[in-house]
Amino acid sequence: MPNVVIMYISAAGDLNIERDALSRAITEIPTTLAWKIILTPLIAQEPDLQALSEAHIHILLLGSDVRAPVGVEWASGRRSGRLPRLYLKENTIRTQSAQAFERELSRFTNWLPYVSLADVKHKLLLHVSEYLLFKRDYFELTSEELDRLSVWRRSIRTENPKSIDQTIGGAGNSSIILSAERFMPSDGVLVKTPIQKSVDESLNPTDD
Repeated sequence: MPNVVIMYISAAGDLNIERDALSRAITEIPTTLAWKIILTPLIAQEPDLQALSEAHIHILLLGSDVRAPVGVEWASGRRSGRLPRLYLKENTIRTQSAQAFERELSRFTNWLPYVSLADVKHKLLLHVSEYLLFKRDYFELTSEELDRLSVWRRSIRTENPKSIDQTIGGAGNSSIILSAERFMPSDGVLVKTPIQKSVDESLNPTDD
């Protein structure tokens, strides 16, 4: 049974806050799945193209500049016929390299603009939850998980993006986030997926 969702985040160092916040955001999704999050390396090393080829979800973010590993990751995804979902930071001055990169990628797929950290997090959670619902048979989601995920997605779909803590911390670098229900590790940090109280109440109403 596929217990782990692999997500690859392609983003340069000028988007450190986005990299960290989006890595942490997936713990809000109410499923028992574990997550493996791979990030573009910020030091002088090659990107993990093997992990990229195995990724279920690949997103690419562009801010003020672009770095070589991000271009390599894009090219690898395009060659495999699996284009990443593109997020473009608004209200920022881009270098000539970043402008050229933006134009080049727009030949293949559309950029999704975002205006704030809360905005891109909101867009990502909608995208990932939609993907999981579409792949429910592959990930063998239980009927309870499907109900929770559907209700949760509807709840965030109708709300405005909320401001979020921009402090760096959480998943940070490439990491694995585990769930107690499907995966019992011999070591490492165990993170149980939080489920919003409103979702539980909508699924299990109590009489007043």
